[in-house]
Order: sequence, then C-alpha cells, then structure tokens
Amino acid sequence: MCKKVLGKARKTKPTLPSFEQPIILSRDQHPVSRKHISHNALKVLYRLNKGGYDAYLVGGGVRDILLGLEPKDFDIATNATPEQIKALFRNCRLIGRRFRLAHIVFGREIIEVATFRGHHDNDEDKNCQKTSKQNEDGMLLRDNIYGSIEEDAERRDFTINALYYSAKDFKVYDFANGVADVYAKQIRLIGDPETRYREDPVRMLRAIRFATKLDMTIHADTEAPIKSLAPLMANIPPARLFEEFLKLFMSGKAVENYHMLRDYSLFQYFFPAVDQQLDQKTQVYLADFILLAMKNTDHRVNNDQRVTPAFLFAAMLWYPMQEQIQRLNSETQLTPQDAFFGALSEIMSEQQRSIAIPKRFQAVMKDIWILQEKLVRRDGKRAFKALEHPKFRAGYDFLLLRAEIESASNTNNEQPSELQELAKWWGDFQESNTDTQQVMVKSIVQTKSSPRRTTRKRRKPRVKTSSSEV
Repeated sequence: MCKKVLGKARKTKPTLPSFEQPIILSRDQHPVSRKHISHNALKVLYRLNKGGYDAYLVGGGVRDILLGLEPKDFDIATNATPEQIKALFRNCRLIGRRFRLAHIVFGREIIEVATFRGHHDNDEDKNCQKTSKQNEDGMLLRDNIYGSIEEDAERRDFTINALYYSAKDFKVYDFANGVADVYAKQIRLIGDPETRYREDPVRMLRAIRFATKLDMTIHADTEAPIKSLAPLMANIPPARLFEEFLKLFMSGKAVENYHMLRDYSLFQYFFPAVDQQLDQKTQVYLADFILLAMKNTDHRVNNDQRVTPAFLFAAMLWYPMQEQIQRLNSETQLTPQDAFFGALSEIMSEQQRSIAIPKRFQAVMKDIWILQEKLVRRDGKRAFKALEHPKFRAGYDFLLLRAEIESASNTNNEQPSELQELAKWWGDFQESNTDTQQVMVKSIVQTKSSPRRTTRKRRKPRVKTSSSEV
C-alpha cells in the first residue's frame, strides 16, 4: 500500500520540496505503530495533546521504524514553547543555548522535546527576544525562533528527518518527500546544500554518519560542496566535536566513517597531528594500527561488549606521541620519564584544541601508554604489580594490537619479534597459577643478560727506595 504513495512522491521530484502540501500517509499506508514507540514518549505526546498542543514523534524515530529498525531515540516536536512544556511536566529541565530544548526525564530515559522552529526573516519575530544570530561564515550561533510545523520541517537538515507521526490520528506527515528518500536509501539535504552547511558545518558529519549507519548513499547535490566547505569545521567548538567523535567512532561504524572523513578532508579537524603523519607517511605502522584499533572497537560494539573512547584516543595518538618523545630526546638531556610527560603535555594540549577530551579519558590514555613500558619490565614483583593495575586489561589489549601490527608486517616469516614474544608471555602469565607465574618471572631474571663483573688486577706494592740507593 505504501508503494502507491511513494510512487506519487518520486514522480514530482522537486528541487526544493513544497512544504505547504505534505504527503499524508494514513494508518494503513505506513508501518509506524504505538507498539514501536517508547511508553514514556507516548506519555509525553498524550499529555501535550491533552494540554491543547500539537505534538508529533519526529525524525529518526519515524525514519527507523519505516526502515524496519528498532528506534533508539524518540524526539518530539510541538507548538508549545519550552516554558509551556516545563509547566506541564514536573520532570522537565530546559537545556541549550543555541536552541532551547526541553528534556523530560524518566529515570535513565530522556525524551527530548523541541518547539517548532521558524524562519529567521519572520517579521513577527523581529521584536521578539527569541532571535537568531549568525557569524560571518553563516553559522548559526543562536536559533530560538519558533514557527509552524511547515516551517519546522523546512528547517530540518535532511529529508529523511522531516517526517512527523501523530498519536492523535496515527498519520505520518511527509513534508520533503522523505519517505521516498528513505526507501530509495539516499541522504538529501533540504534546501541549498552550501547554505545549510554554512548554517551548521556539523551537518557534513551527520550526512556521513547517516550514510554509514543506515547503509545509504549521499545524494550528489548534498555531497558536492562537502570537500570545499570542510574548512568550516574549524569553527566547531572542541566540546561539540567530542560528542561527534563518539557518534562517529563509538557506534560500530568507525572504519567506514574514518574512510569517508578522510575522503572528504574532514578527519584533520578531529586529529590534525595524525592526519599530517598519514599524509606524509612518516610512520610505517600508523594507518594499519589505527584501522586495526577501529576494527577492534567496531567488533566490541557490535557484540555488545564494553568499550571506552580512551582506548581509541590512545591508539590514534600513539605514534604522534612516540615521535614527540624521540624529538625531545634528541633535543634535550631529559630522563625517559621527563621525556614521556613532556611529550604527553604537548600532544594533549594540541589535541584539546580540536577535541575536548574529558580528563577521565585522558587519565585512562596515560595509564595505557605507561603500561606499555611497565609490561616490558617483569622481573621481581613488577609483573605482579602490573597485573594488579586497574587498567591492566586495556594496556594488555593495546600491547596485543601493537604485536599484531608488527606480526602482519613480518612477511619474511622470521622469528617472532620481542614485542610478539612479550604479548605471548603476558597471555600465558594471566592464565597460569601463582606457582607457574613465579617460575615464569624467575626464568625472565635468569635469561636476562647480567653485566659482567670486572675484576681489577692487584697492583704490586711499590718498593720504597732509600736515599742511599739514589
């Protein structure tokens, strides 16, 4: 039944969608049902409707149900203002400066409610305190102008997100031929792509993320200006780029997103030092190492295993960190410890200008890197202390990645390298009982080449001569 409606949508194919007459899909023409929607999201929809306001499930929730996916986010759009929403819900908190949002909190679940957005040139809003503000590049710094559902649809970024489901009449309202694009599996911006990217450069990242997440392609018009407008990413605050990093690299699609970011010249705004080394090919293992780390992360995410962004950050910056240590060693007479912390300070200061990595993740990164040295020194009680380290497992996994990269590059089938032998030793050490561990540590001490003891020859005593013999 839905194909008939979609055929009509594809037939028109306007360059800019008409927002005055949306395509309306009745209950029997779409798969969106209340059974697919969070119970708490339905509560919010019902209460807003009961309070006399229009309210719709919007964007990703509707899109994912159309695609047969289980929706994770249930965002709601309404004509109620943030203050009116707060008056209806005790468990509401208002957030956001760029655009005011209401978060309705139900324990661990948060339902995000946004007021319909309006156009910037709306005459009625000229004297209103809720105004928009743009910088010289066209980027929106503040966007608190409210409007109608039609205006809100036109203000949304992609056609597949301009879909609204009403819990009152069970209909889906499609303002931008989004249903057609959902089934055609294409990402298309609403409006002029260059203008929309200038308003918010993060839309370039969202286009990539939706394409990989939903297995879609980016429409030619939407794709065309990305590479030339990539420098606009320099205007994005580091804190916001951290959030985008999590969405791109910690959602099971890190490898695909990495390749697309590199293709569109966007990766450099996340990791400038890494991107520079990749272009100059100054590090032999760098590209393979970070790809292996991302594959490892994707595997864990897709198998519902725990992951931490600190591990991926540590992998990304490992080789720039080693290069910085070597530079400090060649230029100064620092101890290994001072060289490490000096390099750490410089690398993290530079990285923080791109991505604001929280301190809790910086601490884990430092532990992972320090453990690489600790895992080498296994004599005495050192091996047991390393094993008891809170971040031992992360450090050991990092060592395994390093050994695997070295093994893959060993095409001559030579004897295992020291790094590979070290990784195997620690793998065996963890699985052994205490007595065997003691033997393993003692064997390390015995096989260690101890410095030769030099024996000094005793000098013959000097015979004193009397003055008469002179």
